[in-house]
Amino acid sequence: MTGEDPLQQPVYADGGYKPFGEFTLADVEARARELSEAVGWGPTARVAGVARGWSELARAMSAAGAPRVAELGVAPATEFARKLWVVPPGGSLL
Repeated sequence: MTGEDPLQQPVYADGGYKPFGEFTLADVEARARELSEAVGWGPTARVAGVARGWSELARAMSAAGAPRVAELGVAPATEFARKLWVVPPGGSLL
């Protein structure tokens, strides 16, 4: 990963972008639902793992009582950022 803060990485949700760390539990649950509904067969089957990751993030936030991703703490939030490709492998989309 580069020196960029994964909590500050922009992620698309609800018609616009906002930093990953500012995602609320409701945002995370909505993203999990949206991606789960997109799962199909063929190329869209790859979306299933990411959808599961968003669901896992929602459960972790709920269990920790964290209303925003950033409130999980840097280490757990960074791990989820990698799992959800908020921070892509190699640290860059380019």
